[in-house]
Amino acid sequence: MTQEETDDRREQSVFAMTGVMFAATMMVLIGAFQVITGLAAIIDDRYFVTAQGYAFHLDTTAWGWIHLLLGLLMVVAGFGLFYRATWAGVTALVLAILSAIDNFFFIPYAPVWSLLVIALDVWVIWAVTRPRMIHS
Repeated sequence: MTQEETDDRREQSVFAMTGVMFAATMMVLIGAFQVITGLAAIIDDRYFVTAQGYAFHLDTTAWGWIHLLLGLLMVVAGFGLFYRATWAGVTALVLAILSAIDNFFFIPYAPVWSLLVIALDVWVIWAVTRPRMIHS
């Protein structure tokens, strides 16, 4: 292997690892957002105004518990990514997908916030699924 090929592989490996670190950071951040949103809905179920005629109506307190549990799991998975735990990559991917679906259904309650979290979830999915170079 030439020096140029070795340098290229190192550059790809560094790029891949920064993607994983970004995903880990976003998982912790999104998880914290989910926890705060969940607590707001649980503590005061009138905090979020519900839309009329929404097909997927669910009690605001129930949404709060969903957000809270999902957020806590996302924080744990984010820290797992920081420590490069083998289970964390797939777990982060699954939780980011569930978070995006959860926030899709939450759009009538907090439209801008839900769309922002969905965008962050998609970014995490992208970062976690990037091909990585295992060896430097």
